[in-house]
Amino acid sequence: MRQPLLPILVLAVSLAACDRQPAAPVDGDAAADAATAAGASAPGDLHADQPMEEVPPATASPEALGSLRVGSPAEGTISYDGFGPARFGGTQEDVRMSWGGDLGDAQPSEPGGCYYLIPQPLTQGGYRVAFMIEGDRFARMDVRADDVTAPGGGKAGMTIAEIEALYGGRVEQRPHKYDPDGRYLRITDPAGGNGVLVFETHAEGRVDAWRVGVPPQVDYVEGCS
Repeated sequence: MRQPLLPILVLAVSLAACDRQPAAPVDGDAAADAATAAGASAPGDLHADQPMEEVPPATASPEALGSLRVGSPAEGTISYDGFGPARFGGTQEDVRMSWGGDLGDAQPSEPGGCYYLIPQPLTQGGYRVAFMIEGDRFARMDVRADDVTAPGGGKAGMTIAEIEALYGGRVEQRPHKYDPDGRYLRITDPAGGNGVLVFETHAEGRVDAWRVGVPPQVDYVEGCS
C-alpha cells in the first residue's frame, strides 16, 4: 500500500531544522576592530572627521638650505664688510639670500627710507638680530643676542675692560645719549675698510647690544627712529 508523501516531507524538514546550530552573536567591539583594520589597510583619502597625524617639519643642514643661519648667525659670518656674501651697500635681496630664512615683509614708509629686516618669528624678548636697510641698501646689522660673536670676538654681556682687552688701543669711548653711566665703544675696521663696530653699554658697564655697519647709519643712536 503506497504511503502518503506529505507526512514524510514534514518529517524531513523537522529533522533538518534540529541539525542547524544557532548563529553566534556578533560582538560589537570585534566588529569595530575588524572595520578599523579593513580601513587601515584600504587605500584612499582620510575622511573629513579623521584628524591627520601631525608630522614634524623636515630639517636640513645650513649647507643644504644654502643658509648662513644656524638658529643664529653662524660663527664668522658677520664681518666689518657685512653678513656673509651680503656686503654693506648691497640690496635687501642680498640680505635675504644670505640669511636663507623668513625676514618678514617690512617696507620703508617712504621711498629710500630706513627700515629693518628681522628674522621671523620674533622671540618673546623681541629681535635677536636685525638688518638695517636705508636708501635701498644694506647699511647695518644690529645684535642683542649674547651667543652671537662680533668681528674680533666681542659679545653682549662682556665688560668694557674685556672689550678693550680684545680690541687693544682701537676702542674709542663715547658718552651714551640717554645713560650718563653708559658708553658707546666704537671700533673701526683694522683692515682700513669703511666698516665700524659699536658696542653699547649701560650703568653696569656691560655690553647690552652691538652693531656693525657703515657711517652714518652705524652711528644712529635710535636705529631708524
